[in-house]
Amino acid sequence: MIHEIATITIDPAQAAEFESAVGKAQPHFEAASGFISFSLQKSIENPGRYLLIVGWESVDAHMIDFRNSEGFQTWRTLVGKYFGSPPSVEHTQIVI
Repeated sequence: MIHEIATITIDPAQAAEFESAVGKAQPHFEAASGFISFSLQKSIENPGRYLLIVGWESVDAHMIDFRNSEGFQTWRTLVGKYFGSPPSVEHTQIVI
């Protein structure tokens, strides 16, 4: 399993709307091939910064299968308007 970690920055005044939009988008991740887990975490020190952490079976499950899906397009439609800048995305794997 790998984790997609997307650092997302928004206007803190739109936090409730953004969080609601992510909740609406979550089923599109869950329906994706290779999906394992999903969480959205909000920074305490920086209230406009979030980490979207999605577990996938592989990088390809995220970068090829999901990114080329209708679910990804729906995700971007629901939440893209809240992005202060493009999210920074990286993939990690647990080593310990």
